[in-house]
Amino acid sequence: MENTERTRRWRLILGGGEADGTGYTLGGGGGIGGIGGGDIGMDNALTALYNSDRSGGLGSSSPNVARWLGDIRSYFPQTVVQVMQKDALERLDLKQLLTEPEFLEHVTPDVHLAATLLSLKGAIPNKTKDTARVVVRKIVEELQKRLTEPLRQAVRGSLDRASRTTRPRHNEIDWNRTIRANLKNYQPEYQTIIPDKRIGYARRRGAALRHIVLCIDQSGSMATSVVYAGIFGAVLASIKAVSTRVVVFDTSVVDLTEEIDDPVELLFGTQLGGGTDINRALGYCQTVIDRPQDTILVLISDLYEGGNQHEMLRRAHALVDSGVQLIALLALSDDGAPSYSHSVAAAFAEMGVPSFACSPDQFPDLMAAAIQRQDLAMWAATNNVALAK
Repeated sequence: MENTERTRRWRLILGGGEADGTGYTLGGGGGIGGIGGGDIGMDNALTALYNSDRSGGLGSSSPNVARWLGDIRSYFPQTVVQVMQKDALERLDLKQLLTEPEFLEHVTPDVHLAATLLSLKGAIPNKTKDTARVVVRKIVEELQKRLTEPLRQAVRGSLDRASRTTRPRHNEIDWNRTIRANLKNYQPEYQTIIPDKRIGYARRRGAALRHIVLCIDQSGSMATSVVYAGIFGAVLASIKAVSTRVVVFDTSVVDLTEEIDDPVELLFGTQLGGGTDINRALGYCQTVIDRPQDTILVLISDLYEGGNQHEMLRRAHALVDSGVQLIALLALSDDGAPSYSHSVAAAFAEMGVPSFACSPDQFPDLMAAAIQRQDLAMWAATNNVALAK
């Protein structure tokens, strides 16, 4: 039974034909045995995508592709569906179908689909724009359910720890921590504690404790990072103790902070697919940072500079020297190891700016570490994140 199951799996992987060597045939009969009805459907779905040159693929009609999308949802788990759907868009050039509302109604929403829709938004006809926006909003809402609370908890907790003081005002005393710290001073005869140490939080009145600037490269290679960064920007903006700004750039710079309350509107304000001018983006950030010592600037980019690289490095150095905590995220996604400019990453490392890829699930801990001014190289090592050098 075990050998038969192994052979069955190899038959589905190899796709049949004289050279696959398994002897496993469709529908029974011949060889070791045959795969049944469910496996036949699974095999057809795989063949249409990965042997499209031999099978004729999915064709270019919306009904054929919609039927195939329904099939893969029946035969494969959600994570595999998302991979196959992404492969279909890339391998079979089905992007033109994303301009049809009937097709969009059958697609399984995921972050790659959102990125593709955003990159095509200029080509989407008016009749489809509302459907595309609904699909992107559904994707954003699903991601927010997973990512919002971890980021809020991490940031709020780190702000509390970073702002703790032993000389609080009366209304800023953390009574639980103060009592625990002074239990040794309990006076039985008075049944009370005489505190010699007060612990509280040094709140700034009328000002945020930290300023966070997300500076996002919107070139085509950064598509999924843009989606995640837009969502995180909206979550950070909901935390009153931090001031958040979202800046996107290609060869020009656009400040989307006014759209930050609605991540869908923010994402539709991006223009994926352009060039890259990091120097211009950092120059804009210099003009909006008024409290450098309290500012975390997260540059989300693969660091391939299309503008003046020498001037870009000079600006980065000036930001660091002014007290800005600069972090370079080569990617903010689950897409694996990214391609990036090793020379720029090395130059950043020399000025003390860490560069590494970060998954969306790691981002809350990263921001917490940054707010507490931890050594981010140590944070990366602790969290099995490879630093770029």
